[in-house]
Amino acid sequence: MEESPLITKSSKRWLIATLVVTLAGGGYYAWQKLGSRSLPEGIAAGNGRIEAIEIDVSTKTPGRIREILVNEGEFVTAGQVLARMDTDQLEAQRRQAMAQLHRASVGVDTARSLVTQREAERTAAVAVLAQREAQFDTADRKLARSEVLIKTNAVSQQVLDDDRASAQGMKAAVAAAQAQVAASDAAISAAKAQVIDAGAAIDAAKAAIESITVEIDDSTLKSPRDGRVQYRVAQPSEVLAAGGRVLNLVDLGDVYMTFFSADCPGWQRCDRSRRSSGARRHPAVRNSSQGHVRR
Repeated sequence: MEESPLITKSSKRWLIATLVVTLAGGGYYAWQKLGSRSLPEGIAAGNGRIEAIEIDVSTKTPGRIREILVNEGEFVTAGQVLARMDTDQLEAQRRQAMAQLHRASVGVDTARSLVTQREAERTAAVAVLAQREAQFDTADRKLARSEVLIKTNAVSQQVLDDDRASAQGMKAAVAAAQAQVAASDAAISAAKAQVIDAGAAIDAAKAAIESITVEIDDSTLKSPRDGRVQYRVAQPSEVLAAGGRVLNLVDLGDVYMTFFSADCPGWQRCDRSRRSSGARRHPAVRNSSQGHVRR
């Protein structure tokens, strides 16, 4: 009886597949047994990853990015200018604040001049008051003499009435002069208050200028420490909100590695060691790595 060609081909296929699986399993077993080297006592093997401190360079105030001076992968130093925001509006606000400062300075000079004027008016009012008091004293004495003389008919009743009216008029004039002095005192106090108000306006304008200047300075984004540019999160001409990220840096001087090992209970993290990376030669971040940790 002849063997069926179909059965022969099928048997050969299964034989080849079985041989391939056997060789693969044997190779894996040999690699596991022969390829792994034994570790000294107290040393465990495991996977880990190298990480570095990330820093986001962000805007303090909303605005448009004018220019970015670095690219991804470049190394930067502390204090280096990385990007600039558009400050045209802030510059206009500062000029406006400076104009207000000038106006307030002029206001102080005007208020001081007004104080001098009010003090001069008070001096004049005091002089008028002294004059009215002297006139009242004269009229009052004349009235007293007329009241004595009327008893002997040395003067007429008309003269007595005129002297009495004159005395009363001078008394009213003295009261008016006293009121004028009081008004002058009030005017001086108001003028001095204007001086204080103008001085406060100067302080407010100076504070506004300082605040705007700080915002303009903060619009120049600088690197807080040495590092490497990892990402350009935004691009020139983009408008960002306050706190919008422009760049992402990594501090290669503060690099650490986290290890995980099956030898630790529950696959927990065995150790986290931090070391200073030398250098710019090793910019890798978050790369998979094999390592050893001391248990």
